[in-house]
Amino acid sequence: MASALPSDSEQPIHIQADTADLDDKKGTAIYRGDVVITQGTLKITGHTVTLVQGKNGDVEYFKSVGNQAYYEQIPNEGDDLLKAWGNTIEYFMPKDTIVITDQAKVSQSGNTTRGEKITYNIKQEQVNVGRAQPGSVTQPEPRVHMVIQPKKKSGTEHE
Repeated sequence: MASALPSDSEQPIHIQADTADLDDKKGTAIYRGDVVITQGTLKITGHTVTLVQGKNGDVEYFKSVGNQAYYEQIPNEGDDLLKAWGNTIEYFMPKDTIVITDQAKVSQSGNTTRGEKITYNIKQEQVNVGRAQPGSVTQPEPRVHMVIQPKKKSGTEHE
């Protein structure tokens, strides 16, 4: 499903939900009720999760909606766990991009970013934080909030 860690996409997808509506012809699945999806280091939770498969059968897109929807994954070998919360989380697999909207927050290695909308390209390690479309948020947050930890210095052992 995901392409962050190469080994994740080789793992089986595990899905838990209260109900599931599957449409093989359209390649869509909608899971409702405390949904938990895992695959390798990837974990997605939400009240409602929609998955869309491409022509080859691989999942290309997911949308998790809930108060708060949640996403976590180790993006690259040796990285800390990336965590994201928001009332809506979308993951565009081919672009390796997640979009978190409405009370959006991303956290990794002690660094945190909050705003109405966060777009995060996992492979490129690029983040765009800003305002969401009017009417698409339950709690307007006109300013971006970030905490950036200092880089750990190597070779600073005391004698």
